This record gives sequence, C-alpha cells and structure tokens, in this order.
Amino acid sequence: MAPNVEETLLEVKDVKTHFFTDEGVVKAVDGVNLSLRRGQTLCVVGESGCGKSVMARSILRIVPAPGRIVSGEISFRQRNGETIDLAQMNPRGRDIRSIRGREISMIFQEPMSSLSPVHTIGSQIMEAILLHLPVSRSEARKRAVSLLDLVGIPRASEQLDAYSFELSGGMRQRAMIAIALACEPQLLIADEPTTALDVTTQANILDLISDLQADSGMAVLFITHDLGVVAEIADEVVVMYLGRDVESGDVDAIFHEPKHPYTRALLQSIPRYDSRDRERLYSLKGSVPHPFNRPGGCPFHPRCDEFIADQCNTIDPGRYTVGGDHSVRCLLYEPSAAAQNVGASEPPAPAQNVGATR
Repeated sequence: MAPNVEETLLEVKDVKTHFFTDEGVVKAVDGVNLSLRRGQTLCVVGESGCGKSVMARSILRIVPAPGRIVSGEISFRQRNGETIDLAQMNPRGRDIRSIRGREISMIFQEPMSSLSPVHTIGSQIMEAILLHLPVSRSEARKRAVSLLDLVGIPRASEQLDAYSFELSGGMRQRAMIAIALACEPQLLIADEPTTALDVTTQANILDLISDLQADSGMAVLFITHDLGVVAEIADEVVVMYLGRDVESGDVDAIFHEPKHPYTRALLQSIPRYDSRDRERLYSLKGSVPHPFNRPGGCPFHPRCDEFIADQCNTIDPGRYTVGGDHSVRCLLYEPSAAAQNVGASEPPAPAQNVGATR
C-alpha cells in the first residue's frame, strides 16, 4: 500500500544537544527544527562541524557522553499509530532499543569504523534480525543472504561469511545498508553514506536507496555536504549552521530562491558548467567559529556579506516564513526590516547545473 505522504512521521522541535566538558559547554545542536513525512527524502546540509551528525544521533538517542539532550521534542509516529517523544526516553531503556534498528535505522558515516572487524558481515546482519523479529537462526540467515543480494553484493551466500576488512569500500557501504534495512524500518537516517566513494559507486548507492525507498515507502533523512546529491534526491532541505537550522524548505525553493546569506554562499561556491575559463570560485570567508567562542546575535554574522551593524551582532534572529513551508533565520526577513525595504541581495542564478552524480 502506498504511504500516506501527508502524514508526518518525524518532527523535531527546538532540540538542543549539549556536551558538558571540563573546558565548557559545547552547544553542538542549539535549537533545530525539522519535519519529515512518510515516503519523503529530507536532506540536511551544511559545513563540517555544524551539528548534522549529532542531530541524527539525538534522534536515535545514541549521543556519546558527555553529551545529552537538554531540551526540545522529537515526535515519532510508530507503526501502531502511536506518537511518542523520543527525547523523553531513557537512552538505555528497552523502549528505545525496540525502536533502534526496527522503526528507525541509521547508515553511519564510516563503515570501516562502524562494522565490527571480528564478526562476519552475516553475523552482524543476523544480530539485528534476531533481535527484532521472531525468526529462527536459519530463517535469519536466509533473510541476510537475500538482503545482501538486494543491495547488490555478488555471491551473497559466500560474502555472508566475509569480514569487513575483506570487502571494498563500496561493498562495506552496501553491507551497512543491508544491516540498516534488515527489519524494514519506517525511517532511514543516512549519514553521508557516499563519503569517500568513487563517483560510479556513489551513483549506485544513491540508486539503491531510491529504489528501496520507492518499494517500501520508508522516509529518508539524508545528511550530506554534497549539494549535487541534494539537488538529485531531495524533496525537502534543511540548511544547518553552528547547530541551528538557518533555512528550510522544498528543494526547488532552496536552490532557486535561497534566502539566507549562508545558503546563497554555499550555492555560489559550487562549480558551474557555464563558468568562464580561469574564473575563480566564490569562497565563503572565514571559518566555523570555535565551539567555546560562539558569536553573539546571529551566529553567521562574522562571515556574512550582508551584515547589519548593531543588529546582526546583538539580535538573535527568529524563524521567519518567507512563503509556504519556506522559513529562514535572518534579520533581513524580519517584518519590520522588510517594511523598511531592508532586503537580501539578488540570489545566484538557478542551480539547474549543480553537479549531479549521475
């Protein structure tokens, strides 16, 4: 049966995840909001260190110590129709363990460090199956073989007894996908699943996730910094900077009508097919601030080309709706500023030529 795409599966409301270290408090996630419907693909983008992976781990309640969720709500609709708040669950409790791998699965960023080197690929897939499904070991093994075959690993019955170090990078990534899909989750979180893969393997992995999503109707939360991938697979996009969602909307709005100066800067830095010979790429000035030296006001203001003196450095911008489901955190779109004709500069040319991976 086709999924009800109007039904919200996951909703993250103002979630804050902080790490309490001896040097101070690191606000890795500092008020993120996002919503994901059944069968949809939501891409979360941003520079390294902006909190994308910590946000994903917060959903599954696997944030490592000394980090913890300090506030916010993570609403998830289970198969039985009940909506629960994952943020209120005990990270070590039975309830959340019944959801991890069964209702929500995750493809981790680096398969070589995520897969056990002392257990076979088959044993790791079977572990997830036996934990969540009422099947025998022989049935679990048959299911594991079919999963490896499904993700495109040749000679699946033989590779089932292989160790992770015996597989190539692409095969390890496919094995990670097989583990994540073992129990047919409603939500798949993919944390940069194509990092360090060659272009051909990357395209195959994206095709695989798309095909499996179409067959099962699962939702996908895709974390990446590759805007070419985003342009190809996303339905909705959330742009993160320094632990916050600075802009969110459907993929067409983000690519063709970007509002936040940070989003526009990311799009301008992409190589274009129509660029002139020897034309220099746009470079986003500065770097992500140190966690213990967060700027006041808008966190992006030290790097912003449209900085407003005595406002951006003192006022923390709220979330402003700029049309439909398109929202942005920027004082340029604060109602009183708009009334004074204080607006953003013209956005870059439409990104129809953003480097797709296929």
